[in-house]
Amino acid sequence: MSHKNDVSEENNAPFSEQQNQQIIDMGIIATANAPHNIHCLSIIGQIEGHYILPPQNKTTKYEHIIPALVSIEQDSSVEGLLIVLNTVGGDVEAGLAIAELIAGISKPTVSIVVGGGHSIGVPLAVSAKESFIVPSATMTIHPVRMNGMMLGVPQTMNYFEKMQDRITRFVTKNSRISPERFKELMMERDELVLDIGTVLDGKNAVDEGLIDNLGSLSDAVKRLYELIEKNGAPRKAPAKQEKPAKSPKSSKSSPTKSSSKKSAKKQKTVAVKSELSGAVMRDLRGEQR
Repeated sequence: MSHKNDVSEENNAPFSEQQNQQIIDMGIIATANAPHNIHCLSIIGQIEGHYILPPQNKTTKYEHIIPALVSIEQDSSVEGLLIVLNTVGGDVEAGLAIAELIAGISKPTVSIVVGGGHSIGVPLAVSAKESFIVPSATMTIHPVRMNGMMLGVPQTMNYFEKMQDRITRFVTKNSRISPERFKELMMERDELVLDIGTVLDGKNAVDEGLIDNLGSLSDAVKRLYELIEKNGAPRKAPAKQEKPAKSPKSSKSSPTKSSSKKSAKKQKTVAVKSELSGAVMRDLRGEQR
């Protein structure tokens, strides 16, 4: 009895055991029964680099994301990639590595910024073939910073400039903003309290040419479907639930019922005939007497 209850509970569960494990490990889940098979990849919290961040920090680990991107590129069942970003930034090299891999994927890719796409989250947001941002989200553009001990020598400044040039080249190559305007926003002194740089909300990010579209999740998914279909992939019809087989309707006069009725009628006719013959014989006998 308990085994049956366990099976029924499993059948009624919203996610399978494999899907639950995907959510626990990487916060992702493959979509079933959709017009196209897309993969949703979330980039959240802080981008973790070569040093492990404290356990209380929400992190995106590049050792998880990089193999997932390689798998998406190779998997023939995945038709498109949706990247959902809500990140404060993090390690510059790890973020650029992930952004370069996303930009190099041959399949249709769409990104959407929700909450925030700050610092190194900017290259990640523009790495997709088309980008979206919700109206309430913000993006912070500022120069490269470093924590910890640094040497106060010209070579340190050279390193910062080269790192900043890498970010600027990538962002301007994958968006509509010009290098001059991007540097101008990056060096703004009147916007941030404790730093230099600029904070852009959703509408301003689109107006500056950093992000392609202002929209919601449904807009991003719809656009990803359009890019997939533009590549020639047909839209799948939703799977129909199998209806239980209907039992054949019993006719008004089924063969069994009609045969039973006929036999009863026949018996009644025979009984009537026998009664009549008996009556005739009695009458004849009476006349003979």
